[in-house]
Amino acid sequence: MTTQSGENNEPQGENLPNGASLLIIDDDRPWLTRLAKSMETRGFSVLTAETVAQGMAIVRETPPDYAVVDMRLDDGNGLTVIEALHEVRPDARALILTGYGNLASAVNAMRLGAIDYLAKPADADNVYDALMAVSGEKAAPPQNPMSADRVRWEHIQRVYELCDRNVSETARRLNMHRRTLQRILAKRAPK
Repeated sequence: MTTQSGENNEPQGENLPNGASLLIIDDDRPWLTRLAKSMETRGFSVLTAETVAQGMAIVRETPPDYAVVDMRLDDGNGLTVIEALHEVRPDARALILTGYGNLASAVNAMRLGAIDYLAKPADADNVYDALMAVSGEKAAPPQNPMSADRVRWEHIQRVYELCDRNVSETARRLNMHRRTLQRILAKRAPK
């Protein structure tokens, strides 16, 4: 599904350039629709897609000023779209959203050109603030920093991603028994 908003009588955001286009790619249609409507009220001309293929087609035809891309889509990884957008339009501001966040994915997203990385459920205000943040501006320190268990879990996830999700190779590099690693990977992230 690809849509483009019509004319909008809502006031433009203070930091928003006139006629700014925003591509939102997510396979959760109700969430996609709600976010698209919210961003239209903030002055964006919104394009939507539910797959990597649809998103790539839009990026090739009309590269947007901004993009909000889900990390995991039915037909692939949203980072593919971020990378393609950054190649054709280096000044575009792209944001990755995911329900499966880990540090390795965040680092990779930033390396490919994303400006920020938000965990779902993120609301429209969080998305807007991240897209409009001044480049180079330091983020406020977290109110609730990660626990030591969470930092360990993030490190394991990072090594796992770098080993292309190969459990045996990850266990070898972490000097850990394979079954122990499998139990850790099967658990939810600690708080």
